[in-house]
Amino acid sequence: MIGKNQIKLVKQLEMKKHRQREGLFVAEGPKVVGDLLKCGLMPKTVYATEGWSGCDGTILVTDEELRKLSFLQHPQQVLAVFPIPHPATALPTTKKLYLALDGVQDPGNLGTIVRIADWFGIDTIFCSPDTADVWNPKVVQATMGSIARVGVVYTDLPSLLAEVALPVFGTLLDGDDIYRHELPAKGIIVMGNEGNGISAPVRELVTHRLLIPAFRQGDSAESLNVAIATAITCSEFRRRERS
Repeated sequence: MIGKNQIKLVKQLEMKKHRQREGLFVAEGPKVVGDLLKCGLMPKTVYATEGWSGCDGTILVTDEELRKLSFLQHPQQVLAVFPIPHPATALPTTKKLYLALDGVQDPGNLGTIVRIADWFGIDTIFCSPDTADVWNPKVVQATMGSIARVGVVYTDLPSLLAEVALPVFGTLLDGDDIYRHELPAKGIIVMGNEGNGISAPVRELVTHRLLIPAFRQGDSAESLNVAIATAITCSEFRRRERS
């Protein structure tokens, strides 16, 4: 039987200030928890219903107890509390592809972008301080385990981009057609805020302005969701490597 203090601690981790104070985050479900365990991240506490066997020291709970702990409408067998990892903050000097997020606010978008990065083999995402917290339970859930393989670093983007010796690509309304623009296998792809796009200080440091063109003539959707735009952009970069 779990106590009120255990439930209280888990529930407090929904808020960023408590995650920062405790240095902990919550992951739920066999897929997400399993991927974190496979990558060697050691949990502080694991709560699971009978039938789940992921690691030693698991606290067995009933379905009702798991519902009290969970942030999901339909809890999925296991909930684990992990220490927040701290990825290296070195400049991206390696000659490969990176993502940078400038003020992405929606947890679902951020989680999806982490998953997209994982799919396209991008192992590091640099985020502005005003980007959503990647350890938010909603973000962790949306990554579907990809958070175990993609490092997310919060930093001052203008300072970072001013120092790197890599091309900086940004999706902008006055950019060049991405399908006609030369795209190398290395660089930093910047994606902006859902409503305002890339901020002015970051926009000044974009060396290659890209546009995903609309194919419908006349009236069409005003813009693309930032996660969808990220997927299209990453896919086009990777497609060029194989062509």
